[in-house]
Amino acid sequence: MEDTSLSVKIESRGGSTILSPCGDVDMSRAPSFREHVRVAQQGKPERLVIDMGEVEYMDSSGLATLVEAMRNAKGQGIELVLCCLNPKVLAVFEIARLHQLFRIVPTVADAEGTA
Repeated sequence: MEDTSLSVKIESRGGSTILSPCGDVDMSRAPSFREHVRVAQQGKPERLVIDMGEVEYMDSSGLATLVEAMRNAKGQGIELVLCCLNPKVLAVFEIARLHQLFRIVPTVADAEGTA
């Protein structure tokens, strides 16, 4: 049986919550990722940073999870920032033209505004 869980590290620093998934975000793991994002948003941080540095692959279900997260964040007044996207994952955002919707920055420090 395939492992459908996703390893996710959650850290709070100042007004930011940093969510760092590790592994592919595909159809089987998107529900786990969605739950981690939901829990992080429940804490109502000023900023939710999703560090994608350890995500090698993301499919449309992962994109849908992030679009939902963006909608929820806007509704709660939370700034959502993506960072550290590898070129393959960034290409998926660009193909879907979602790079125009999300704030995407190179590093966690940029996302936190400390760079």
